[in-house]
Amino acid sequence: MKIIIGQFGSRWNKARRSPLIGASSVLAIALATPAYAQAQTPAAAQPAAPAAGTVTTGTAQPAGVQPAVPSPNTQVTAEQAGQPQDAATAPVPANGQSIATTEAAPADEGQEIVVTGLRGSLQRNLDIKRTSQGVVDVISAEDIGKFPDSNVAASLQRLPGVSIQRSGARGEATGITVRGFGGDFNTTLYDGRRISTATGGRQIDFSTVGADFIGQLSVLKTPDVSLASSSIGATVDIAFPKPFDHSGFRLATTVSGSLQDRAGRVVPTAGLLVSDTFADDTFGILADVIYTRRDTDTNRVYVSGWPGGYYAPCQLTPNCTADQLSTANKTVVGWFPQQYGAEQQQVKDERIDGRVALQWHPSESLMVTLDNNFSRQKITTDVYGFGVWFNQSDLRNVTLDDNGTPTSFTQAGTPTDFTSAINKQILQTNQTGLNIKYDASENLSFEADGSYAKSWLNPGDVIGSSNADIGYSGLLSNTTGLSINGNSSSAFPVLTNYGPAGDESRFTDPTVIGSHVTVLQTQNNTDVLKQFRGAATWKQDDLTIKVGGQYYDDTFRLSNKSTFTNNYWQAYAGYGGPSGGSTGVSPLPSSLFQGNISLNNFIPGFDGTLPSSVIKFDPAAYQAYLSSLGNPQAGNVAGYNYPGVTGFTGSFDQAVDPGSVLRVNEKTWALFMRVNFDAEVAGMPFHFNAGVRNENTHLTATGQGRQPVSIVRSAADPTLLTLAFTDTQAVTSKSDYSYLLPTLDMRLELTDKLQARFSASRTLTRPSLSLLNPVTTLGNGQRVNALSASGGNPNLKPYLADNFDLAGEWYYKRNSYLSVDFFIKNVSNFIVGGVTRQTINDVIDPTTGQAAVFAVSQQVNGPDATVRGVELALQHVFGDTGFGFQANATFVETNKPYDASDISQTGFAVTGLANSANFVGFYDKKGFQFRTALNWRDEYLAGFGQNQNTGSFGSEPTFVNSSFQVDLSSSWDINPKFSVFGEILNINNNQQSTHGRFKNQLLDVFDYGRRFTLGARFRY
Repeated sequence: MKIIIGQFGSRWNKARRSPLIGASSVLAIALATPAYAQAQTPAAAQPAAPAAGTVTTGTAQPAGVQPAVPSPNTQVTAEQAGQPQDAATAPVPANGQSIATTEAAPADEGQEIVVTGLRGSLQRNLDIKRTSQGVVDVISAEDIGKFPDSNVAASLQRLPGVSIQRSGARGEATGITVRGFGGDFNTTLYDGRRISTATGGRQIDFSTVGADFIGQLSVLKTPDVSLASSSIGATVDIAFPKPFDHSGFRLATTVSGSLQDRAGRVVPTAGLLVSDTFADDTFGILADVIYTRRDTDTNRVYVSGWPGGYYAPCQLTPNCTADQLSTANKTVVGWFPQQYGAEQQQVKDERIDGRVALQWHPSESLMVTLDNNFSRQKITTDVYGFGVWFNQSDLRNVTLDDNGTPTSFTQAGTPTDFTSAINKQILQTNQTGLNIKYDASENLSFEADGSYAKSWLNPGDVIGSSNADIGYSGLLSNTTGLSINGNSSSAFPVLTNYGPAGDESRFTDPTVIGSHVTVLQTQNNTDVLKQFRGAATWKQDDLTIKVGGQYYDDTFRLSNKSTFTNNYWQAYAGYGGPSGGSTGVSPLPSSLFQGNISLNNFIPGFDGTLPSSVIKFDPAAYQAYLSSLGNPQAGNVAGYNYPGVTGFTGSFDQAVDPGSVLRVNEKTWALFMRVNFDAEVAGMPFHFNAGVRNENTHLTATGQGRQPVSIVRSAADPTLLTLAFTDTQAVTSKSDYSYLLPTLDMRLELTDKLQARFSASRTLTRPSLSLLNPVTTLGNGQRVNALSASGGNPNLKPYLADNFDLAGEWYYKRNSYLSVDFFIKNVSNFIVGGVTRQTINDVIDPTTGQAAVFAVSQQVNGPDATVRGVELALQHVFGDTGFGFQANATFVETNKPYDASDISQTGFAVTGLANSANFVGFYDKKGFQFRTALNWRDEYLAGFGQNQNTGSFGSEPTFVNSSFQVDLSSSWDINPKFSVFGEILNINNNQQSTHGRFKNQLLDVFDYGRRFTLGARFRY
């Protein structure tokens, strides 16, 4: 008797000799293991079910020999694509039988047992990894509608070399880093096709991808030239189900409810998939829809930025004269917190995913697939908080540590603001694709694949952010103190002597609170992506040759509108009479206030104290109240900001910022050729794969340029500056580049259990589309001593990397293996963000009477760097006990680490590098599963730039502190069709925190709590 863990069908021996064909996903379709299907035989051929709890083991097959499975570099033919997965991709039993059971079958000689569930999924993943030409890791569904995790990125972090980035406000895994390269360095595909995204980058937000009906995730750490070579980190291919993956009728549904411990609301998730084949299995249709909702209340303490600059020595004392504060006297290097505060973010995340796939299979030689993928995510965030603003020149009694970080200071006249916001983001994507596979002969096959996709950011009449700011200042301000005593991973700054005139008990007293600013802001982006791929494959004996080409046409449009542009945001700034202001309305109507949110024990486990509470109020009601005061142009309106704001008639209309208008069109042509052959070296099986890809890119970027002509200081708020500009005019830039991208993969089977790999390749990563603006943009809402601008660069060239892998893999028993993979990446053309201080159009700064100096951020191609590391992975199953574990660790380093002592304008370091480790322990037996997942990632440099980055020392860094999270999940198959499941995420209440140049420069700490999920699945 033979035991097969996993689900594989028949004809694999035949498939190895049949002609290969390109599919819409070189990896996913070629490896389409039966993620959703139970292997079936006619009813008459099924043996009697085993007794409950029976586990049968066999010894007929050596432990180190794995079931034959397709290689990631092997394409299924049109004939194979029309077979059920459990009949198209598995070995033929010696007696022609294939017996399926969820656990075991009677130990009759000659029978095969297919073990399904988690262990079956792990075995399929292992088999694919073992037989792949390059370095590939895979996660497959246990069954249709039963993916291991509720989030795609959360699943990917279980793989060696892969770690995740989380949204601080939601705690959701939104992106991945592979071997230290995150974001745009990784390409994500749907069934082999690039995805359009309107976010402005090239990476996708993984929280927009529903995991319920995904079949398989494949992570290619070495490239397949017939698929893509545009990712230095990895290519992630997401495979979706299709009708002929399993012929006949198929239905799966899932329903669950989730609860975040602080939000206190149970919210639903529900999905339905229906698939069927008709007309003698020549036509098939599959449709699915998923609704997902997540509610999260997150507590946040923040410092918006740590600009670097120079203190005058007198600022280390209580008093300074004007002469002592001259620029010439500022000689002490140091940093300061620009803005400090705390807030609660109440997030409602709703997503709907839908898919329709039609397949026509009139003959064994032809398969036509038409599909459409739709996704719409709407995130609504209510924010309530406070903030205090600091200026470096106004600080006194400053004490600095050895790094130049202030551990304490005071500031006279510190304004106190209470903020409320309703933030909305809608991200919608729709992709339609057509794929044709045709087997012209036994040796020759063809494939053609085309798709059209469009993404929208905030489509329709959406206000992206409605922000209200109220508070007190002026006469009610006092000499506020701030102390910083601790590491950013365990402590936050502490305010002293705060509140109206220093009365901390009146911190939220509504009788002295007046109006300040009203900000409306909306980003409207679209991305249209058209792509086509064609390929021809010749296979004869152990030689395969594949040639083809690809074409991409990507058009990205960006536009931002806000009340900054027309200066309406300052219409009622000034805080009103109690603060001594001549503008602003105070007191505000009591009907606007909705109570307070306590800040007691706001961030558990962190040292430091906060004010007792913050005010909760509705920004839309606040804005409506100000609008109800009338038209300031028709008559005098008390509190209106005369003459600081002109043109405002009572409605807070948004205006398009010309500097934000951008259109980028990128056309890429690629030709590729790949050759595979199998041979023997000294009697050992040897597998060789070589390919080359040539890519030509033509880029056109058009923006709207304008120059500043004046700067005016606001009378309502002396920290605010208003700019006036020349008329705008279109600016267009064009660029071209071409690169040859070779790849080589070799695999030698030293024994039936041990194999070695070597891979070498060149890959590239293109710059983010939003970085290609040909103009310099001066934002509105500028601040005193914090003038800033940003410049795009349409001539940026791609990052280039020469990559090398050397790996050993030991498959020492069934469902168990140990691997070691050494890798090195030599990367050139690094894109770095530098900040230079310069004048623009000689416009005068009213606070100095001199030419205004702007901190201008701009991206340039910079230095080279080397990244090297090792991945260790171990998977072990303890016989037939049902227990097992997966463990992996990644250690990385670079020759260009961050140097905190470098205060030049062009500091550089490789971002994203961090050691990481993952452990998943599981039990899977008798239909019951339990998993514990532990994920650790060390501190890493996320990037350069902070929320407010106006210092003298270039782009200040943002570091993410180390994190450790524990997740639990379990399921129980009540019967073969119905199961229940549960999940607890972040059971140890891990928090996300970041810091600036030094560890005590806290930037953010997010406490997003735990999430509990309970649900049920039904499959037919």
